Amino acid sequence: MTKGAVMSHHPFYPIVYVRGYAMTRGEIEDTVADPYMGFNLGSTKLRQRWTGDIQRHIFESPLIRLMKDYGYTDAFSEGVELSGDPPVPWKTVWVYRYYEQASRDLGDGRRPELEVFAEGLGGFLRDVRARICGADEEARREFRVYLVAHSMGGLVVRGWLQNTRAGEPDPVAVEKVFTYATPHGGIDVRLLGNVPRFVQINDSGSFNEARMREYLRIAPGEPVHSLDGKFDPGRFFSLVGTNERDYTAAHGLSRLAVGPMSDGLVRIRNAYVKGGPRAFVHRAHSGHFGIVNSEEGYQNLRRFFFGDMAVYGVLHVRDFRLPPKIETAKRKGRPVRASYHVEVIVRVRDFRWDLHRRTLDEGSAVFAKYDEVVEQGRGLTLFSTFLSRALIQKNSRYMGLSVDLRVLVPEYVVGDDHFFDDHYDGAYLFRDKLNLLVDRDADGAARVKYGWDNENGANRAGRVAGTVARDGGWQCEIPVRNTARPGIDAVLTLRMANMTGPGTDPGLGTDLKSVP
Repeated sequence: MTKGAVMSHHPFYPIVYVRGYAMTRGEIEDTVADPYMGFNLGSTKLRQRWTGDIQRHIFESPLIRLMKDYGYTDAFSEGVELSGDPPVPWKTVWVYRYYEQASRDLGDGRRPELEVFAEGLGGFLRDVRARICGADEEARREFRVYLVAHSMGGLVVRGWLQNTRAGEPDPVAVEKVFTYATPHGGIDVRLLGNVPRFVQINDSGSFNEARMREYLRIAPGEPVHSLDGKFDPGRFFSLVGTNERDYTAAHGLSRLAVGPMSDGLVRIRNAYVKGGPRAFVHRAHSGHFGIVNSEEGYQNLRRFFFGDMAVYGVLHVRDFRLPPKIETAKRKGRPVRASYHVEVIVRVRDFRWDLHRRTLDEGSAVFAKYDEVVEQGRGLTLFSTFLSRALIQKNSRYMGLSVDLRVLVPEYVVGDDHFFDDHYDGAYLFRDKLNLLVDRDADGAARVKYGWDNENGANRAGRVAGTVARDGGWQCEIPVRNTARPGIDAVLTLRMANMTGPGTDPGLGTDLKSVP
């Protein structure tokens, strides 16, 4: 097989799924009894957002959708995994069945440490490469995989990427990583904080920050959710769940222990890696409303793996226009404090689900302090999303998305006094929907058309945004203004980059350091 033939597989590389934590002995045995370890589980329930009623919606599962949409196949035949004779297709979904060694039926019944699971992942990936590439050295050198992981499976992936992989003589190249609801920052519970290390019920101590630093070998001074320079964060996507209420009844105790602003098990603030793209979806950690078996999860995954363009949105606030009484107090030298909640919902054209959703009612809004975003000039990264030309449904050259942007009026503190004059709770100082059409010209440069609903009419995008080249991509700025008091004077900066060729780094991950 020649290099050109290998390149022709881009972007459809083998996919390896790494499942999450099995707490009890029964869950371990149920896990190993499932050939796909949950990647084949779908859902027929979708919460209808504005009423809370349950709506019927068929999501077949990530595995089935990859088969139907992209022609992937599973890695099993006649009761065993594909051997490589005849050659195994590149578009294959594999399952790293690391819990088999902890099973009493298929292993020795003892639960290994996470380092053992991580080491086993490296061996499994080398075996997959051997079965697909055989003795073709050129194919082996060009071989790469996508890694998909749920919950603790993401820590197994990181354990290999950040620790074990460095000591391997011939490690497998990883194109991208996608994690669902992984506790990248550990698991925190109410009253106790981070899961104590002495809590060793079925190896739950693996989610303790000090223990994580051991098996991830993170350098001193780096946060536990850092990839620590071992893997490009721009190619590591974190999907964050925000719906703790729909975590299954069987896990009710953990839901109560972890509390709101979580998916029922993992706090929102702990569910992503430092500097990497991420999306928030109103889904629970698992169950019928779980994050893996969700349309939102799959749509983010397919665009991140197979898409054409990365688009990041960063809000730069020049000024929050204060109410007249607050402005007067500030001029007189009285200190003014205020914190703002920014809501953002990102959708793509012609579909009903959300790619990214952060709202105050669901405990996931962006939190912004007046002094940080105005006086210190800190940008707020609102979203990181990926677009695919192949998924355009209408006869259009443009990839369409919308950004529903809302900034709530805060409660002001003047000196030591709370200011409630003329205040209605839940009021917005900015609320509008931005419609975007993104295309590439003959030279591959980004082209953007935009329009606000309140100015141009619903769903219209008639204005052309001026784009400039920057850091291998393109950038444009869109005004966000409400001249009233209270109001806002800001700019939404869109940074875009093409996603072409194996190993491509969109080059945008570093902007996410400003995410609260």
